[in-house]
Amino acid sequence: MSSYTDIAVEKTGHVATIEIQRPPLNFFDISLIRQIANALDEIDADPQVRATVLAAQGKAFCAGANFGDPARQEVDPAAAKGDPADSLGEIGHLYYEAVRIFRAKKPIIAAVHGAAIGGGLGLAVSADFRVTCAEARFSANFTKLGFHPGFGLTVTLPELIGKNNAELMFYTSRRVTGEEAVQMGLANVLVPINEVRSGALKLAREIAECSPLGLLSTRATMRAGLADRVMQATKHELAEQTRLRATEDFKEGVKATEERRVAHFKGR
Repeated sequence: MSSYTDIAVEKTGHVATIEIQRPPLNFFDISLIRQIANALDEIDADPQVRATVLAAQGKAFCAGANFGDPARQEVDPAAAKGDPADSLGEIGHLYYEAVRIFRAKKPIIAAVHGAAIGGGLGLAVSADFRVTCAEARFSANFTKLGFHPGFGLTVTLPELIGKNNAELMFYTSRRVTGEEAVQMGLANVLVPINEVRSGALKLAREIAECSPLGLLSTRATMRAGLADRVMQATKHELAEQTRLRATEDFKEGVKATEERRVAHFKGR
């Protein structure tokens, strides 16, 4: 496997683990999403690997894109500067990299031990399965920011938990607990917090006991067209985000979130 700056990739038997290493909250940018996509490309090219666990260091699985901290800005010199949350052009490039994750050929299990927020929820939902714990929190918090959902969630979330549950998460921006996530089909397995990664590895090993050709074939059938649907969704999501980012409500939503208070939206 190649060396990476913000992730580590380890292979044990027929299972690979991708660990996000931006603790404590693992905010993402284009560089991180590209590294994950590149690692998945390498895993697809390795005939020994049959399943992948996507895990993270620190307090959160992934708290999304950070809107306010200049210390967490784009670190890839090949890309334009600035966190993707601060540049809609950058979000467009980020979505291009995100679609690559959906084109991965082998099953992925996300080990969600903490918060999966905004685009971090989108990353968790890009996996086939999620192993989680009571302490985890899942949130599509875009409307609380005065924003529109992104990362393909307008396609992936309704397909996973049903249209009305997705609407409930989108319209309230509420945080869903690990237990609630399992009940609504957002997560598949609930374990104690110190067993989340081992639980994900256990599921990955169970999958890896199956025929690799059968897995590839069946997964291709089950996810047929998903990456293309996500790509189309992100184009619309980006257009709406572009429109809403120019509003006073967006600035207020970001400010209120940073200050941990209820936003005073004015509808303009």
